Amino acid sequence: MEMIIDFPGGARVDAHFGPYTVKTDQPPMGGGEGSAPTPFAVFLASIGTCAGIYVLGFCRQRGLPTEGMRIIQRVRSNPLTGLVDEVELEIQVPPTFPQKYYDALVRSAEQCAVKKHLERPPRFNVYTAVVSQPA
Repeated sequence: MEMIIDFPGGARVDAHFGPYTVKTDQPPMGGGEGSAPTPFAVFLASIGTCAGIYVLGFCRQRGLPTEGMRIIQRVRSNPLTGLVDEVELEIQVPPTFPQKYYDALVRSAEQCAVKKHLERPPRFNVYTAVVSQPA
């Protein structure tokens, strides 16, 4: 997959891929306007939404309603490094949700592709390339 990252102004940085654009910005105290989430917030949101796709799929396959369900994501950072130490996903279900599916629901969320990539991170290759500008 290829994404084009551009700089539309201010502290905004956008990612374009296929027909989509993911917009990011920095908060005012970081030099931005706060018009969009920060790139790191988008990254964190991808964890919970990815788990959510698997939970949704699990429920749909079994004809289980998702009304009243939600996932609460909590992120704990190391105070010394500022890096994330732990991500907790709490799958909240209504009282009517069949208890026999609780463990399987957790297993479905654990199949999240974002989570799996964090467990086995890719290599990063960052470099500069000079391109000529059209006349």
